[in-house]
Amino acid sequence: MKTTNLLAAAAIATAGIATPSHGVQQASTDAPEELEEIIITVDRRAQSLQDVASLAQAFSQEDLKKLGIGSELRNLTVAIPGVNISNQEGNIEIFIRGVGTSNNTELGDPSAATHINGVYIPRPRGLGAMFYDLERVEVNKGPQGTTRGRNAVAGSINLITKRPVLGEVEGYIEGALGNFDSREFQGAINLPVGDTFAVRASAFTEYHDSYFNNAGLDQNLTPAGVEDEVAFRLSGLWEPNDRLSVFLMADYGKEGGTGYPGANLFTAFQAGFDFDDLDARDTVNRGWQGELDSQNYGFQAQISYEFDGVTVTYSGSRRIVDFEQINAQTDGIAFPGRDLAAVDYDNFGNVFWDTNSKSSVHELFFSSNDEDSRLQFSGGLFYFNEDQDTGFFSTADNGFCCFSGVEFTTVTDSNSKAAFADVTYALTDNFRIKGGLRYTDEEKSRVGVGGNYALIAGGDGFACCFSARFSTPGFVPAFLDRPSLAPPTNGNPVDQAQFLLDGVTNFGFRDTLDDQLQAIINAGGNNAGACLDSPVNDERIDNGFVVCGPDNTFSFLTVTTPGRQEGTFEADFLDWRVGFEYDYGEDGLLYGSVTTAHKSGGFNDSLPGPDGGVLNGITFDNEKVTSFELGTKNVFDLNGHRAILNASAFYYLYDDLVLPTQVSLGGEGSNVGLSQQNVNISDSTVLGIEVESAIELGNGFNFGANLLYLDTEIKDGVVSDFRAQDFGNFANTPEADLSGNRLALASKFTAILRLGQTIDLGADSFDWLVLANYRSSYHLTPFNQQDIQFRDGTVGDAASLGFADEQDGYVQVNVNAGYSFENGVRVEGYITNLFNIDASTKSIQGPNLNLRFLNLPRTAGVRIRTSF
Repeated sequence: MKTTNLLAAAAIATAGIATPSHGVQQASTDAPEELEEIIITVDRRAQSLQDVASLAQAFSQEDLKKLGIGSELRNLTVAIPGVNISNQEGNIEIFIRGVGTSNNTELGDPSAATHINGVYIPRPRGLGAMFYDLERVEVNKGPQGTTRGRNAVAGSINLITKRPVLGEVEGYIEGALGNFDSREFQGAINLPVGDTFAVRASAFTEYHDSYFNNAGLDQNLTPAGVEDEVAFRLSGLWEPNDRLSVFLMADYGKEGGTGYPGANLFTAFQAGFDFDDLDARDTVNRGWQGELDSQNYGFQAQISYEFDGVTVTYSGSRRIVDFEQINAQTDGIAFPGRDLAAVDYDNFGNVFWDTNSKSSVHELFFSSNDEDSRLQFSGGLFYFNEDQDTGFFSTADNGFCCFSGVEFTTVTDSNSKAAFADVTYALTDNFRIKGGLRYTDEEKSRVGVGGNYALIAGGDGFACCFSARFSTPGFVPAFLDRPSLAPPTNGNPVDQAQFLLDGVTNFGFRDTLDDQLQAIINAGGNNAGACLDSPVNDERIDNGFVVCGPDNTFSFLTVTTPGRQEGTFEADFLDWRVGFEYDYGEDGLLYGSVTTAHKSGGFNDSLPGPDGGVLNGITFDNEKVTSFELGTKNVFDLNGHRAILNASAFYYLYDDLVLPTQVSLGGEGSNVGLSQQNVNISDSTVLGIEVESAIELGNGFNFGANLLYLDTEIKDGVVSDFRAQDFGNFANTPEADLSGNRLALASKFTAILRLGQTIDLGADSFDWLVLANYRSSYHLTPFNQQDIQFRDGTVGDAASLGFADEQDGYVQVNVNAGYSFENGVRVEGYITNLFNIDASTKSIQGPNLNLRFLNLPRTAGVRIRTSF
């Protein structure tokens, strides 16, 4: 594509959204001054933004601040149509154009590939602490199986850090203060070491109070959402000649605070309230104080050498993510008429996490470097390995009977190998054809334990059943410090009780389950002498009518332990793309492509099988997205003003969509319990039209717009309807037909509008920006709030039964204004979510659960930055 006039327009609002981060417009003329061309690498090679054959978007560090994104990855949602980003227990979930996954355990992988400096990272935890000292953030929408490879069925996000600059001393210091007692500081310094080497050091820290309010009566508890982050980055660049470049980077990030917040609205919906009637941030906290300790370590190296005609690059990285969290537990939210005094605040049932990911990536990449050649090519080899240690403990305290919790402690190993090639050939000066192939081989395996902690013990006269306290303060799970991951299979109550004891490093100060288990061991598994009465006066649970039989006997006894978890999965697949590019007029590009991408399948948790057996690692298939896209990009004069108008029409075939859902254990006729399983629900489609535009209006004004129409449909999908589970008979759970429903988190209409101005004040300048994002209504689950069909023939309204999942359409407005002084100092003020709109970005639904994760509330503050 010709770029004669591109310099004047390519950087206008970064494809219609981001504000220019370079240059000052003249306020006294109608003709805009020429702006620097934006170069991005979404297609694995440096290209002008207007040359990329897709509606990619890029945001500089300055853009992130002006648009109200700041250092919060979730805020990208307001600037990119069709993107939904949420955060559950530190797991970043990214949906793009309806394609995504909420499976963020060791059994699943993200659907949008995330990268740092082009290097793949498998677990995007802690990315918020990476949003500083960036060159830009690149977002490419749509499947990219050949160019970005692993798990890029939805698209990709690439964080590109600022590299050291040879021969220059430069840097910046920035501080910000805002509401919710927010404080942010960051800075960087670039230092040359001789003529061929330079280092860059940068640091970031942020703190803010919770965006939630503890509306309960136990005011000693701070709700989830307090964030306390600190991060460091050190990079080096050595370029001894024009051919060799060596880049090294080490980074560290730590996230602390009270953990990631969610609000359970189930009871409020059952009470007849709609989401708009509630303040979902008024949580009723009880039990444990939430606590987060997440650390992220990374090292990467990129070595590149330019031979004649081809550049060879090696990229390697090592990344460690160590996540620990004690959930800030709630008893739902406060709503009108609720008796908060009736809440059991002495309930310490909770969720404990201890997960660790260690991943390595190696890639050898070849690319042509003769820009005058008709043939442009790239290709390479890719290897990825990840070891995950997963510890999850969900406990029940103050229960009436039997069930005390669920433990999963597993070790998972994953690896992926791929070979790929991509070519573009110019048949004429204006017409190019392109094609690519990528072969991928995936393997995943897991061993460990998972299942219930349960003690079913009968009292005198076969009264049911004794209960015990579990996970009160002082409780520390053992997880991988267990002496063994081999659960007993002999049915001996002594061995089973010991295995439960081994799963805990420290029992809580008020726990009674440990005493009861030890008594069973001391009695040698015999009922006589194994029963401990629960006294009332030492705060232990007493059912009020269950007492030990003669000689401290149980009338019946069953000890249930977590079972063995084993699973393996192997898959190989071929992704491909074909397309064309045609330059027309002075600055016009017409393009079309057919592209595929896969996301690897996997295995599920083991289930009880027939005749007391075990079904290990039931697998689910790979997901595949095939995209058909036709688009155009244009730069032109509009009444003397430079303008951009880009458009794309696309159609996805979304095959074997994986849905995490709860199913009854043990098969038909079983009443064992429930398990979350990943199931393929057949095929879906996505049809969309996206338009982006930008125009400079003179006098320093610029306007941009992104419009998206998205029509998604599940073509065929039948799943177990956990909303209708019969707790007297789990196997009586009916099925729900999702055919015709929309994909979750996909609005039909999105409009993002931006209006800004830069005013030249001589040596200084003043600028302002208003960003408005409209999203039409969307559903939070694939059930689309459809009626519940019970097996007895009755029909239930999903919303009134607690399973509302529709988010109404809304508008979010962000405002920014700043003054830049000649001496490099900039002062700016910002307001994000000006009208304080609450919107749900994710929902987890299950029995008595409709857990909502929300966007950020209205935040406001000032920043001061000095550059040198």
